[in-house]
Amino acid sequence: MRANDAWEVRTPDELATLVGTVAEPSRRKEVAHLPPSYRAMIRASPFCVLATAGPEGLDASPRGDAPGFVTVPDAHTLLLPERRGNHRVDSLRNVLRDPRVALLFLVPGRGETLRVNGRARVLAGAAAVEPFAVDGRAPVCVLEVRVEAAYFQCARAVLRSRLWEPLPAGLLATVPTAGAMLAELTGGAVGGAAYDAELPARQRATLY
Repeated sequence: MRANDAWEVRTPDELATLVGTVAEPSRRKEVAHLPPSYRAMIRASPFCVLATAGPEGLDASPRGDAPGFVTVPDAHTLLLPERRGNHRVDSLRNVLRDPRVALLFLVPGRGETLRVNGRARVLAGAAAVEPFAVDGRAPVCVLEVRVEAAYFQCARAVLRSRLWEPLPAGLLATVPTAGAMLAELTGGAVGGAAYDAELPARQRATLY
């Protein structure tokens, strides 16, 4: 193979040749329940990403709140409150058609992340949502996840990305604001500087 060649990997055997064998610790860290160490990571996590799939396609949605906002009633179950958002509810609509979900939990300051796969259902009603009320405001519903696989991911990705370090000021300044992105996408019909000026107060008022 010449140095400038590129080729498509098509089979599991070809992939195994590229990446090598799985080390024993990587095999043994995957379990079908949440042991105490995994529960501790979830209790400390203020942020996770929820991945779902449905007829319209895939979705990866951020979820965040105070540490412990995802609860673990037992070693096989997670409860994730559905807080106020943009009302698209892509994730929930997907779960109604395909219950398979994947979660990635992050803990600020730690390199390891936790991956949880399972099947979910949407729970509503006072008994489901009131335990998650904040400032007297309960979530609209709760996602119950039955755990099928859980394993921690090593810190290499977080270390390479320097995720918990501030971005250089010059690079951060190049990231567009929400108002700027909306203005670009709508030809100026929505968004802009006024949107950005009002957004912080609106977000504070509608967190819960």
